[in-house]
Amino acid sequence: MSSNNILKNALISLSNKKHLLEMSKILLQKKINLFSTGGTAKFLKSNNIPVVQLSEYTNVPEIMDGRLKTMHFKIIAGILGRRKKDKKIMKLYNIIPIDIVIINFYPFKEKINFKKEKEIEEIIQNIDIGGPTLVRSAAKNYKDVLIIVDFSDFKLIFNSIKNNDISLEKRFYLATKAFQYTSHYEKNIKNYFLKNNTFNADIKKNLFPDKIELNFKKKQNLRYGENQHQKSAWYIKNNIFDSGVISSSYQVNGKKLSYNNISDADIALECVKQFLNPACVIVKHGNPCGASESISTINAYISAYKSDPISAFGGVIAFNTKIDEKTAIKIIQKQFVEVIIAPEINKNALKILKEKQNIRILIVGKIKKNNEKLDFKKITNGLLLQEYDNSIININKFNFITNRKPTNNELQDAIFCWKVVKYAKSNAILYGLNKTTISIGSGQTSRVDATNLANIKAKNRGFNIKGAVMASDAFFPFKDGVEKAADMGICCIIQPGGSIRDEEVIECANKNNIAMIFTQIRHFKH
Repeated sequence: MSSNNILKNALISLSNKKHLLEMSKILLQKKINLFSTGGTAKFLKSNNIPVVQLSEYTNVPEIMDGRLKTMHFKIIAGILGRRKKDKKIMKLYNIIPIDIVIINFYPFKEKINFKKEKEIEEIIQNIDIGGPTLVRSAAKNYKDVLIIVDFSDFKLIFNSIKNNDISLEKRFYLATKAFQYTSHYEKNIKNYFLKNNTFNADIKKNLFPDKIELNFKKKQNLRYGENQHQKSAWYIKNNIFDSGVISSSYQVNGKKLSYNNISDADIALECVKQFLNPACVIVKHGNPCGASESISTINAYISAYKSDPISAFGGVIAFNTKIDEKTAIKIIQKQFVEVIIAPEINKNALKILKEKQNIRILIVGKIKKNNEKLDFKKITNGLLLQEYDNSIININKFNFITNRKPTNNELQDAIFCWKVVKYAKSNAILYGLNKTTISIGSGQTSRVDATNLANIKAKNRGFNIKGAVMASDAFFPFKDGVEKAADMGICCIIQPGGSIRDEEVIECANKNNIAMIFTQIRHFKH
């Protein structure tokens, strides 16, 4: 189905005039008359493009320093007029029908980005009033009026015009884009006003407003969701680019990413970012299965892999340093891997890894501290929000509550283990030695089960636990977990503390000469 209206008149009002000449020349070739506002008309006339200034058509000048120039009944009616139903009234008042409206608004967001210190009165001068009214009017009357807010759409439409035959589907598409444009524009203005509102200080400080409006754009479609029968796509924050995060990474090798790939990659990267020295974290099914901090990238990888080679198969590997050739060779020799993440990669190392064509390689750029403020979790017909767990380890806030205090090596291992256990699903127990994980029991419904799982995994792999550190993401509700740790040869335990049975737990640790640290902060992860 198409509209047979002949395209005679176009109204152009552009703040950004980048494509103005190109569009005007095409319209003139189609024998379409041009109408425009003062600034746009002046630009066209200076380039010898015939144009009728709107003030000449309405016989009303632009007033109030240009605040009022398009809000005239002859202009609005020319856009809103239904070509058959309103024909008589338009003729009575000498209203020219406007068939095409081409608009972009004052660059409000760009202005506030460059004028952060300016007074609000100067900022609001860049709030477009007439433009949005014209766009909404044209979009409302899409059957008779083409509304264009994007130059790519102009090219799409005018490259395909034949005998003024433009389908209603295309017109509706343009109207949809127009309403998206006005909605996004007004959202930026609203956010600025909320941010600068001084009437109620609580509104500015409130992390959890009464209404949430998310602003994400699609980065790409994914292979599938958590399971192959589920479709999936990846969305990222609109107009925000931060290096050192998965959402701004770029893929340099491998097949299309899946939902699980990205989820695991995010966990692996955020975990490995906790370390200053070369480190490697391997994640499988949402849990770290191996992690190590060492003197070099290759040593960190080898140690992380050895801590759980079975789970590492088909895992996601993250580094906080550049991948070199030796590390790339070692990865190829050791395991099958789904995804590799790093801030950068040596040219020859990339060539080596590309020999395994299916390895997905993500480059994230310079590692930076996570500045996320909110954490979201979707539930059925709802959304849970919480502050992001950006807690920083502060040794000064540790409570060393047992008779024996940890040695310096034990303390360093405890800090290492505490950084990793934060990313394991609760209930979680982690054993570590020499800044390398030995065994991780995660995702259990009781802490004793998590301890038993960690013990079993360590025994099955022939690890000697004697002298290792245990980390628990939450407090021990009973002393049984400490007793099992003692049986395994654990020398130091780091945990939040806070159980009603803390005294029993501490007494058990003292009895077994185990140093214990209370961090006074919990790391549940669900």
